[in-house]
Amino acid sequence: MPKLDIMNLEGQRVGDIELDDAVFGVEVKEHLLWEVVKQQLASRRAGTHSTLRRGEVRGGGKKPYRQKGTGQARQGSIRAPNHVGGGKVFSPKPRDYSYTVPKKVRRAALCSALSLRAQQRRLVVLDSLELPEAKTRRMATALRALGLQSALVVDRADNVQLARSVRNLPYAKYLAQEGLNVYDVLNYESLVMTAAVARQLEARLGKGGAEQRSAA
Repeated sequence: MPKLDIMNLEGQRVGDIELDDAVFGVEVKEHLLWEVVKQQLASRRAGTHSTLRRGEVRGGGKKPYRQKGTGQARQGSIRAPNHVGGGKVFSPKPRDYSYTVPKKVRRAALCSALSLRAQQRRLVVLDSLELPEAKTRRMATALRALGLQSALVVDRADNVQLARSVRNLPYAKYLAQEGLNVYDVLNYESLVMTAAVARQLEARLGKGGAEQRSAA
């Protein structure tokens, strides 16, 4: 099992923790990371692009000149795609780019991302992320004390003080444990979480969680 130090917000070691190999020590499968990141980014696309096709451009109902005898190429409408101001060929229309991948693939990809950060020693486990008040400066000081330049901070969904303290930092992002995803883990250099959140992830993503899901 990967064994990591438990730090506090002042950058001091206060203990250690052994993490579950089934979540933080699996083989990193890059193709799963690629597949899930691609799915996440595709789902974020607005898909609102739209241009006019030939039948949607106003005007051009009359044949511009007679078919023969002019010495020019025959034309049926000034709104044909070969004319300036005409319609577009195979133009984009609003569409939904989102698609899904199997739950097992998403779980395996997330475990690969967590294991990658653990192997790189970029997984920082803290004893607590409780702040007395929402202060951006307090969180910026804590990240500097931990030696982090870019970090994804994960904690409970109801930790409002932490969320408000992180949201104005351009190099950090707060996520609730339930919203942890592959893209955000890979998008930041380091991953910060409490020991309690690490145990919750082990319960949710580990073998015990998989057995409970299969039984249900």
